[in-house]
Amino acid sequence: MRKDATYWLDQTQAAGLKPLKIKGQILLPIVQGGMGVCVSASGLSSAVAKLGGMGTISSVDLRRRHSDLMKKTGHLDKEPDARSLIDAANLEALDREIKTAKLNSNGQGWIAVNIMKALSAYEGYIQQSIKSGANALVVGAGLPLDLPELTKDHPDIALIPILSDARGVQLLVRKWEKKGRLPDAIIIENPRLAGGHLGAARLADLGDSRFEFEIAIGQILEFFKTSGIENEIPLIAAGGINSHAEILRLQRLGASGVQLGTAFAVTQECDAPQVFKEVLAQAKPQDIVEFVSVAGLPARAVRTPWLDKYLRILPVLQERAHKKLKCNMSFDCLTHCGLRDGDATIGQFCIDQQLGHALEGDLKRGLFFRGAGVLPFGAEIKKVSDLIRFLLTPVASNTEIQSSEVNNFCPTRGACVHLEQGFEKCIQDHQCFDDDLCPLHSSFAPNEL
Repeated sequence: MRKDATYWLDQTQAAGLKPLKIKGQILLPIVQGGMGVCVSASGLSSAVAKLGGMGTISSVDLRRRHSDLMKKTGHLDKEPDARSLIDAANLEALDREIKTAKLNSNGQGWIAVNIMKALSAYEGYIQQSIKSGANALVVGAGLPLDLPELTKDHPDIALIPILSDARGVQLLVRKWEKKGRLPDAIIIENPRLAGGHLGAARLADLGDSRFEFEIAIGQILEFFKTSGIENEIPLIAAGGINSHAEILRLQRLGASGVQLGTAFAVTQECDAPQVFKEVLAQAKPQDIVEFVSVAGLPARAVRTPWLDKYLRILPVLQERAHKKLKCNMSFDCLTHCGLRDGDATIGQFCIDQQLGHALEGDLKRGLFFRGAGVLPFGAEIKKVSDLIRFLLTPVASNTEIQSSEVNNFCPTRGACVHLEQGFEKCIQDHQCFDDDLCPLHSSFAPNEL
């Protein structure tokens, strides 16, 4: 029997979870995060939406998925109008991806578009997403204080900023209130656990306690209450979430839903090639590294041969940093680029080029963004429906994690760095939401798991 969105929403309630409600739309409390370049496009986003969730297309450089558009623009490095032609091709690609995703999702769920505030074509992507029929705009990599003005003629589209702490939420909400608009939801991303570009000012801040969900969600809800907007803006927690127990814990803290990125990137329906998925799925905790991106933001990725070499020679690259006459890829994807602008304080590589190589599965030249922590199915690559079922099933969720190749894991708090300590203690020194379900705190002996 075919399982539609109604079935999965029923499963949500049966699992003791609450559905996510945004602008009156009832959705699964599980959101698929946007991932570029071309990792989350029409294929993955529609697979999630078809089950009643919110699937997210990453807007950046989608022309790479369309051979006709690449044929027109892939050779324009010396053309004076290269940027405008490439921008036009990317807008055309975004239009195609949104319309294909909407068609393939059969009217179920939502299709959102993730747009980085740091992109030079930020405003163009916003207008194209609206024109093409996206249900929501998800904006991160900067404070989108101008989003209400850019969308003032389109009140039906949901506006969902990505932030990391209560201070950012307070600033944005107060600015938006003056413009007569509130966010329709806010994604609260913990930079200690999330992948890709992270919402912290410095690498040293990634572990700051203000980003922990217990603190951030509590402070934000208190701000909503004192501001008279209690229960008006749903919070979506993101970063290191991989079990039903964790979703339940976060909903009890006050979140309305959760967002997962890497877990969806390693599904069969993900738009990236098989080798890309294998790099992410097979990465061990020691393979994950944090660094400063060319966009000036902390980032997290798999330590591939390219990234390992880059980090070794970074001091030399920064010493030689100088302003370039033109962008390597001819379309100036970022408003501020460490490589192009000669900013020696941040990254010194072409992010579009390296992410493009990752899309091709090239470990020697590719940058593979990934979140921290253990994936729900370990190194296995399964269907989107398997992942959703896993996250909505309390017993199966914990049983599978305990029997995975990395069973030293606390399902309520993300990965524990105690792989050589067995199940004696949790290195994070906290109490689990449910000790009976946690292999670290339960009475089960390791050989019983």
